[in-house]
Amino acid sequence: MRITRALRFGIGGLALALAVAGCGGGSSKSAGDKAADGKITIGIKFDQPGIGLRNKDGSFSGFDVDVAKYIADKLGVKPDGITFKESPSAQRETLLQNGQVDLVIASYSITDSRKEKVDFAGPYYIAGQGLLVRKDNTDITGPESLKGGKKLCSVKGSTPAQNIQKNYAQDVALQEYDTYSLCVEALKSGAVDAVTTDDIILAGYAAQSTGALKVVGKSFTTEKYGVGIKKGDKATRDKVNDAIEAMVKDGTWKKDLDQEFGGTGFQTAPAPAVDRY
Repeated sequence: MRITRALRFGIGGLALALAVAGCGGGSSKSAGDKAADGKITIGIKFDQPGIGLRNKDGSFSGFDVDVAKYIADKLGVKPDGITFKESPSAQRETLLQNGQVDLVIASYSITDSRKEKVDFAGPYYIAGQGLLVRKDNTDITGPESLKGGKKLCSVKGSTPAQNIQKNYAQDVALQEYDTYSLCVEALKSGAVDAVTTDDIILAGYAAQSTGALKVVGKSFTTEKYGVGIKKGDKATRDKVNDAIEAMVKDGTWKKDLDQEFGGTGFQTAPAPAVDRY
């Protein structure tokens, strides 16, 4: 099980994220053109065990990484031609628009507002919003139980915490950090009462925490994970959709998902149908 190969996202990783935000524009070539040259840069998360993780030895693991490598291969890019770039939630659209990454595969939920800025292939996975709490917590069982001013953490550029405040617990005290790993550290220290994001991400952190944390309640949204592509690059989107469908059909999709989350106790979702909008 790969989740055990964990690396916490510390000050160095945060500095890298900030540096990415300040970088200049990238190449004007399309993702397909770069892939034809045998090179591609893919934005992933570096701090999400089971999803996208930079390991202590500098390698990368997680289901998003598995999907990225499969898609790159179908585009004609070998593993040594892939550059993985950290893509924090608040920077994903900018990285694509500036050409600093060619694809974003980073637990990137497809939404109408994001589709105004970038295109998406997929979905390749459908998650649902959940809650992560300390193992000894018994009073938080779902979003409604966050009423009474409980402290809830999520990340900048993402919407789960706002969803809870709007629809379930208007008086919840929101805390926003740059990464979910910082939220998890705040949860462990008692600085916040719960962390919210997609259930599959939380399951990875729970598995990494060696019994200190748990996911509670049922998922209460539908989050379609897509592959972010620069706006208007239909040719690449079609090729990526083909790759996702092939990954499901040949069994690689399920094999990789089971390899990442088998033994964690988390029930993964079945493969979704690709939306060729």
